[in-house]
Amino acid sequence: MKRLFRLQYNAPVTLTFALISLLALLLGKLTNGWTDTYLFSVWHSSLSDILTYPRFFLHVLGHVDYDHYIGNMMMILVVGPGLEEKYGSRNILSAIVITALVSGLVYWFLFPGSMLMGASGIVFMMIVMASLAGMRDGCIPITLILVLVLYLGSEIVDGVMLKDNVSQLTHIIGGICGAVLGLRRR
Repeated sequence: MKRLFRLQYNAPVTLTFALISLLALLLGKLTNGWTDTYLFSVWHSSLSDILTYPRFFLHVLGHVDYDHYIGNMMMILVVGPGLEEKYGSRNILSAIVITALVSGLVYWFLFPGSMLMGASGIVFMMIVMASLAGMRDGCIPITLILVLVLYLGSEIVDGVMLKDNVSQLTHIIGGICGAVLGLRRR
């Protein structure tokens, strides 16, 4: 009998990130938010707290609820596989780790009374890296300029005008990391 199709784990970093984030969401629900607070969010905790250090990285796996998770994962699942094909899985994993660390450290230093969780910085890092993927022979793609202007402009306006528990700074940090890492990976 001939098989009609087979499943392929085509983007291992992207798919694994989405699955681990789903597990983090489920753990948060099962522990009534304990894992969200103590593992999957970053906040200005004491440096003597051993969990402070993993939180600099793990906060990108945590999500407040299913809608928050779906909003981030839909974009990651759309953009991530193309990036893994273009840059390689190892480079995308390092980009995720670097973006998580940079955004975690910035949030830890600048916002001592707040907590950060979610993958939106990773989403915006991937969007900017995807815009850079079409760059050839020193030419700057117009799509990159439009993404940066529209995206950064809206994040700056939202950051000034809205008080909505969304960290526009994290989005901007993700975009900057995507630009720097995308240019370096070329």
